[in-house]
Amino acid sequence: MQLLIEVPEDLIQAMRLPAEEIPDRIKEELAIRLYLKGILSFGKARQLADMTRWDFHDLLGKEDVPRRYDVKELEDDLQTLEELV
Repeated sequence: MQLLIEVPEDLIQAMRLPAEEIPDRIKEELAIRLYLKGILSFGKARQLADMTRWDFHDLLGKEDVPRRYDVKELEDDLQTLEELV
């Protein structure tokens, strides 16, 4: 399923952003909020925002959003470290 959200023209005009930035910005803002509320995992939120892992980490930092770090993420990080050594 794909979801299409209609935003009325007057709301688009009210956004203080260049028109070409609005679609990406809306996706980023939605991804941040859904991650913050625990509705989406980090990976799925970053996918919604269409960002790399590192860029989404940076975005969360800029927005002062605390990161959840679970056992699975720890295991993934430990495996990555082992592969690097």
